Amino acid sequence: MRFAPAAAALSLCLAISASVLNAGASQVPDPRAAALIAQGRAALAAGQTEAAVDAFEAALAVDPGYTPIFIDLAEAARKTGLQGKAIRYYREALERDPGNFAAISGEGAALVEKGAVEKARRNLAKLQSLCGDNCPETMALQSTIARAPSARLAVETAASTPASN
Repeated sequence: MRFAPAAAALSLCLAISASVLNAGASQVPDPRAAALIAQGRAALAAGQTEAAVDAFEAALAVDPGYTPIFIDLAEAARKTGLQGKAIRYYREALERDPGNFAAISGEGAALVEKGAVEKARRNLAKLQSLCGDNCPETMALQSTIARAPSARLAVETAASTPASN
């Protein structure tokens, strides 16, 4: 009973220091993870998506608290045509960092690629409210939405195209 106040004080001290250490961990990646991320980005730029995904997943294993890795994984998934998987990665990044402009914009672009233009417009509205119209992420998503075919045009094109046997 006489150790209870000391134990409570020690627990509080440990909780605060763990909280401070955990909060700063997501800002700077582990050096090994940073090297793997650089390797993955180089592979992605060279068109080697499988090698890029392998490097990004290894970086995630080394530093699971570094949120931008999910954005890199999402970009790799989009390049391979896996927009659903990319959206899942973007949403994981947004769960960890709800104000991440790159994740909001990337998810919107993946939604456009999937044909969900109205949902992408919601992402655009969110970006506009968070960072304004002149934000690079907002402008990128605006141009992606502008390039998207209208839903009516997409349905008409699909209906007029003969089915292959």
